[in-house]
Amino acid sequence: MSSEYNIRDLLGSHDLIIGAVLIPGAKTPHLITREMLKLMRPGTVVVDVAVDQGGCIETCKPTTHEEPTYIIDNILHYCVANMPGAVPYTSTLALTNATLPYALQLANQGWKRACLNNEELRKGLNILKGKVVYQGVADAFDLPYTTPDSIL
Repeated sequence: MSSEYNIRDLLGSHDLIIGAVLIPGAKTPHLITREMLKLMRPGTVVVDVAVDQGGCIETCKPTTHEEPTYIIDNILHYCVANMPGAVPYTSTLALTNATLPYALQLANQGWKRACLNNEELRKGLNILKGKVVYQGVADAFDLPYTTPDSIL
């Protein structure tokens, strides 16, 4: 189970640490702090897949495929934003296969009916008629939350 205690306990015994946290609609928490880098062996590699949402490693900063790495305290960081961009053909096929059914529902039913009929599409709504209908966005910006069903 992921906890600060377990993370601290394991950092010194691994050569590769991958941070992969997703909290839809919200910034990721820092699970690995700068202080924790001292627990790692020199040359350890950290990869922060959560960089697009702010990163789950405190020392993470977005990089590019042209300059993907940097070193802090003898720890190699790889924090490329949009990592699937390294394999554009494959990632495009994967994304298309995952999203095409939703696109067809939206095209065939219109956005409102499709969202009423499909809970997954409804959960993807953020703003309706000027109101925040996604709890994570409301929390992140300290705005009032309105249920999407009350507007749909």
